[in-house]
Amino acid sequence: MVAKIEQDHQRFRQIVKGKIRKDLRKFLQRRELVGKEGKNVVSIPVYDLDTPTFRYGDNSSGVGMGEGQEGQGQGGQGAQGGDQPGQHALEVDVTLEELADILAEELKLPRIQPKGSSKITTVRDKFTGIRPVGPASLRSFKRTYREALKRQLMLGAYDPDDPVIIPIKRDMRYRSWNEVKKPQNNAAIIYMMDVSGSMGDQQKELVRLEAFWIDTWLRRNYEGIESRYIVHDVGAKEVDKATFFSVREDGGTRISSAYTLAKEILDERYPASEWNIYLFHFSDGDNSSESDNRLCVQVVKEQLAPRVNMFGYCQVASAYGSGSFINVLHEAFPGSDQSRPNKRSDSIVVTSRVSGKDDIYDSLRTFFGAGK
Repeated sequence: MVAKIEQDHQRFRQIVKGKIRKDLRKFLQRRELVGKEGKNVVSIPVYDLDTPTFRYGDNSSGVGMGEGQEGQGQGGQGAQGGDQPGQHALEVDVTLEELADILAEELKLPRIQPKGSSKITTVRDKFTGIRPVGPASLRSFKRTYREALKRQLMLGAYDPDDPVIIPIKRDMRYRSWNEVKKPQNNAAIIYMMDVSGSMGDQQKELVRLEAFWIDTWLRRNYEGIESRYIVHDVGAKEVDKATFFSVREDGGTRISSAYTLAKEILDERYPASEWNIYLFHFSDGDNSSESDNRLCVQVVKEQLAPRVNMFGYCQVASAYGSGSFINVLHEAFPGSDQSRPNKRSDSIVVTSRVSGKDDIYDSLRTFFGAGK
């Protein structure tokens, strides 16, 4: 019976995944999905899916067959219900790992191959055996009980009609452990966003959705992730995650300030020999001057690109931004425009355009389609 229930549960999970995969473009656009993010699980509303229930045999006779009084509906006299069918939604908990796997299957994303020199070693305690001495906190109840039972059986002191097992000191057993060294691939993500006056709430909402899915995919590929957040207008500063998605300034834009700060963070905390590094910059493409464009290219080419796995630039459409900075990157890094047909390359710099929520699907495939 238990095995049958487990089979039914697995089948139900496969149906849920199929529904999510079928409507993945819509799920990529759901703002509430980001808001429900928990420790490792998100709650997803899946429509037109029946709740799993027990099925019983025919109960046509039995309770409820006697005479009864005609009831009064809660709507009162004259109240009428709607005549349109409802859309049934079932809240289903899905782990971020499952969500990332669905994303990879649908977008045909290859697993990321971490840089060979970026593995660091972590030391963990692993319980490997049982010993007769140790601290009380590591006492094994099961093994202690077994030793006490064996002793009483050997002495003939065990009474099956009154099975009382009382361990003594020599019966006590404790778990033992060894330190295990395990290679671990770590990744650092630095998110940068233009918060000048031309970047409004609509643009920030697109950034929030895209960043959620970027984070979900990278966490599926790396064991340890550290995320840092930079906002900029004419100057740049590091902020926490909540501030990153809410702050707004009214000043101009100097993109090089964000790139310079990102370089400083990498210099201070993330050596390329130990970390897989990802930089993502979100902007409407409006920069202060041609001279700052040249400085941006210089910083990316000489200071950032040589040490990172990917430098991703996502240009978000805005009615107020010039939208020209992406062309600056295309000219400086010819392989960066990988969204064009037959233009896949190994360029560290990768660009994408997001004009609306529908474009997030293709933007993610552009960033991670090469398995970086």
